[in-house]
Amino acid sequence: MSSVRRVLIANRGEIAVRVVRACRELGIESVVVTSTVDQNGMAARLADRAVCIGPGPASESYLVTDSVLSAALGAGCDAVHPGYGFLSENPEFAAACVAAGLVFVGPRPEAVAQAGDKARARELARSAGIPILAGSPILETADDAVEAAAGLGYPVLVKAAAGGGGRGMSVIEDEAELRARWPAAKAEARSAFGDGRLYIERFIRNARHIEVQVLGDKHGNVLHLGERDCTLQRRHQKVVEESPAPNLPEEIRQDIRRSGVRFAEALSLDSAGTVEFIYDADTRDYAFLEFNARIQVEHPVTEMVTGVDLVAEQIRVAAGERLRLTQDDIEVRGHAIEVRITTEDPARGFLPNPGTVAEWAAPAGEGIRVDSHCEPGYVVTPFYDSLLAKIIAHGPDRDVAADRMVAALDALRVRGVPTIADFARAALGHPDFRAGTVTTDWIASRGLPDYLEKSA
Repeated sequence: MSSVRRVLIANRGEIAVRVVRACRELGIESVVVTSTVDQNGMAARLADRAVCIGPGPASESYLVTDSVLSAALGAGCDAVHPGYGFLSENPEFAAACVAAGLVFVGPRPEAVAQAGDKARARELARSAGIPILAGSPILETADDAVEAAAGLGYPVLVKAAAGGGGRGMSVIEDEAELRARWPAAKAEARSAFGDGRLYIERFIRNARHIEVQVLGDKHGNVLHLGERDCTLQRRHQKVVEESPAPNLPEEIRQDIRRSGVRFAEALSLDSAGTVEFIYDADTRDYAFLEFNARIQVEHPVTEMVTGVDLVAEQIRVAAGERLRLTQDDIEVRGHAIEVRITTEDPARGFLPNPGTVAEWAAPAGEGIRVDSHCEPGYVVTPFYDSLLAKIIAHGPDRDVAADRMVAALDALRVRGVPTIADFARAALGHPDFRAGTVTTDWIASRGLPDYLEKSA
């Protein structure tokens, strides 16, 4: 990879640590940007160099394009890896990297822009012959939304056109609620994404969230690395992810995978990305949801079942290399499950809790992987997301992987901040999860009450 010898990592936390380690495996140097509160963090210590670019609030550090680019150019970097979140799906940032002569480790800016606009992504999926949910075009007023919802039928899902990662979505049950919440939804979208455009889709009650990991290069090659099930969620945010998806009819599994590749081909994808689908457990139909033009939080479950280092592949294809794999080389072996260990309190509606981690002891054992930046004394601030670690369990089948995950959660030791670990353990032991029948609203409608009752 003569064109990439030093990578700037424009992120923090566990994903920054993950990218540092991938760079080390590839024999290239890593430079991490930090805020003042992250200067002594694990990523800064592991990287070859760390550059402080601003104070704690992300709006004054990790989200400032000029500061990130100045750090990259000042440190003599060839490339920028944005991780996930922050600037990772910002097409202006991707374009600014390219204009500055830096390799952007992600899809080309035009693809980031097209995929990041949900309305444009839906049209691209439609043009590629991929099913999409019944929905509306961009809507301006509450009256427009009410008219569109009348045609779709309630409940409907209000979505921000520029949203992503489960943010900017609201389930609406009737016209009165739609009229009442429309102004706030537009304001929230404008505040969160700088874009107040909204549209609505038909809401599927018994839904599962299935996504396909895809990988492309700059030579027109595209392949998939199987699918992940990310159905266990709270407030549209993922809690548990696994691969392969359980209880999925084989013809649907293969069709979803092919649809993922078709979308990536239509986008001319030249990096790693994820095509997300909704699956109706009642009708056995699936439909396109969105495309994420970045590495996903849950990428380790795919790595565990395929043996492919996705972050390393991202960097290789960004440097112009051809994919070293063909579709026939990809084989899904066994089953993997990931739990996100966040400093959230399930008993208080998953409210994030800043604080200091007084004790941290990660689990280990056969089939267990832990991706983390956490250590004793780590301070969880209110500036960033509440993710401490990802625990991934792999086994020859789903039951073994789940049992290993439960044992790993039992072995995890955290003091000083509440975490989601006990809730996740209860969820993994629940008959609904073991049967593979949970839906995206399971925590809200059943899982959380069950947990609270048992914990009382």
